[in-house]
Amino acid sequence: PIISSDSRQFYRELKIGTAAPSTEELSRARHFFVGTHSIFDRYNAGQFEQDVLVLLPKLFMQHHVVMLVGGSMMYIDAICNGMDNIPTVDAETRKYWQHKYWQNGLPYIQHELKKLDFQHYKEVDLKNPKRILHALEICTVSGKPYSELRTGAAKKRDFNIVKVGLNRPRPELYERINNRVDVMMREG
Repeated sequence: PIISSDSRQFYRELKIGTAAPSTEELSRARHFFVGTHSIFDRYNAGQFEQDVLVLLPKLFMQHHVVMLVGGSMMYIDAICNGMDNIPTVDAETRKYWQHKYWQNGLPYIQHELKKLDFQHYKEVDLKNPKRILHALEICTVSGKPYSELRTGAAKKRDFNIVKVGLNRPRPELYERINNRVDVMMREG
């Protein structure tokens, strides 16, 4: 069985643009997390971690090896190392901070983050409003600085992990990427 950790192949509406496995490829092995969500669904690495950890014991009952493939390192790390216990942000809190940003601009949310979590303020890309807004949302829903919740401690897994990386010569890699993009363009 193959578990896709490609953060875009989850979305059924992005089949061509993400080079999702073809029907033929899907028939060769059982695939999970390919086309399972809509782009209108909220889905993140923390939810992926939970979903995969529920699925894996069932798969390991039938198979000695399960492959985790794809290109989103955050999603691979979520399975191999675990995610910090960051609370889910409710729509009202998200809307509140987006409104503050639209109304007052980037300097305002930078200043708010500096007040609520000076440690994260010193580390975050202050030109990236999405990262600042996320930290503000977490501070709001948790009542704690975001930096306190980000421990980065690896979680113990009850399965063995073997990581395999493929390395190709750069010209060959670019040729393969270009060919793949040409196929996607032909398919729409």
